[in-house]
Amino acid sequence: MFDRPTLIRQLQTSSHWDVIIIGGGATGLGIALDSATRGFKTLLLEQVDFAKGTSSRSTKLVHGGVRYLAQGNIDLVKEALYERGLMLKNASHLVSNQSFIIPNYTHWDMLKYTIGLKLYDFLAGKLSFGKSIGINKRKTILRLSTLKSDKLKGSVVYHDGQFDDARLAINIAQTAIEKGATLLNHFKVEKLLKNNDGLVNGVEATDAETNLTYALNAKVVINATGVFTDEVLKMDNALAKNSIRPSQGIHLVLDQSYLPGNDAIMIPKTDDGRVLFLVPWHNRVVVGTTDTLLDSHSLEPKALDKEIDFILQTANRYLTKKVTKKDVLSIFAGLRPLAAPKDKSEKTKEISRSHKIIVSDSELITITGGKWTTYRRMAQDVLNKAIALGKLPNAKCQTKNLLIHGADGTVNKSQHLYIYGSDQREIKKLIGEHPELGEKLHQRLEFTKAEVVWAIRNEMARTIEDVLARRVRILFLDAKAAIEIAPMVATILSKELHKNDEWRQQQISDFIEIAESYVIKN
Repeated sequence: MFDRPTLIRQLQTSSHWDVIIIGGGATGLGIALDSATRGFKTLLLEQVDFAKGTSSRSTKLVHGGVRYLAQGNIDLVKEALYERGLMLKNASHLVSNQSFIIPNYTHWDMLKYTIGLKLYDFLAGKLSFGKSIGINKRKTILRLSTLKSDKLKGSVVYHDGQFDDARLAINIAQTAIEKGATLLNHFKVEKLLKNNDGLVNGVEATDAETNLTYALNAKVVINATGVFTDEVLKMDNALAKNSIRPSQGIHLVLDQSYLPGNDAIMIPKTDDGRVLFLVPWHNRVVVGTTDTLLDSHSLEPKALDKEIDFILQTANRYLTKKVTKKDVLSIFAGLRPLAAPKDKSEKTKEISRSHKIIVSDSELITITGGKWTTYRRMAQDVLNKAIALGKLPNAKCQTKNLLIHGADGTVNKSQHLYIYGSDQREIKKLIGEHPELGEKLHQRLEFTKAEVVWAIRNEMARTIEDVLARRVRILFLDAKAAIEIAPMVATILSKELHKNDEWRQQQISDFIEIAESYVIKN
């Protein structure tokens, strides 16, 4: 079902679709799933890999957004808290309840955050993850053994969601295919097609693996390309003004010893006005994020020295165990597709994270903004808009209670295969049939060769980067280890995909070039 040649044949046998989606991040994948479950003939095309961009580079939080509450954006928080609850139910193997502790160093902060988080609890309603409580200094230190205690008054504990972003993206893609959609990665849209009235009625797209180009028609084309939104809008209208201004956020990944308990830390106010999170993730700690406006964007954004220094300085202000550059296991940068600021005085942290749907004169539908947590609602709104425009027949959204591929109702984090949910059985079966696949990929990592084979056969991975960045998250967890095992992964890939040694060597070279930017040079 998830076999690329099978999916390509669906293109060859049908050039007419109800819905074509450009972009395979969280938003595009959510739209594909919503569209397929409404009964529409659906095609999604992603230029590189599912969640290659922003959607694999988040802070790994499923949240309402405590800071949006501070900005008074109640509607966004309420919507996100509702969607957070649905994600926990529908992707139970990947989304879990995470406790966060906000350390308070003044009595005023203690009062302010206690009241604010009670409102956060109230807005969550029946889908609450747990009540927030205030705890004293002694209990705070018991729970956060690496937190500096000087001048600490106490803390407020609240609950939000934690997840693996790229893994969920892959599982949403699988669910959409199971529901009848056709999804293809490494397939770049080069051009929009139009009818005699100037209305968009399809795309021209090229398969990166074969260089074959396809002309594909659709009743509606949806632009869900994140930071690449303006490129697609300019395909439609060369004179279109830029609507997106990318803002970069970076994250550092540290050893678990920097946050040895089960709690995450939320620092509510940093020098640049953003919040900073330290979040347990895959037995490591993710620390981020920054907020740097950029004038350009790329598929592989690079962390700036000033961003790295900012996170290290801020973390060291709160932690007793000093963090240095040599302690960083991996560093990753992601771009937020923010609405272009109205003027230079507007700060990115003040730009609304609400999503926005744009309908061009050509009837191209574009969705911008939003956040991972609200991916399902964004998809629902886009399809409802297409129906309201008369582009599609009326059909109700079906995703509210739809289980995502792998969901099995449990999260047992005691062993790392939990992220596969119901697919765990098949991976263990694979190891049972081929014991050599139970071997670890690297001596200091928990991941096995079986997971690489599984990613290629069942999760549409086509390159080393697809495997090690977004299926088995080693590039994000230990970049040096990822570089060391690249040749081994290339060998497995070339065998599974029937590629020659020249292809294998090119894969290793391409991956190492990308992976080098995940390693901090001391």
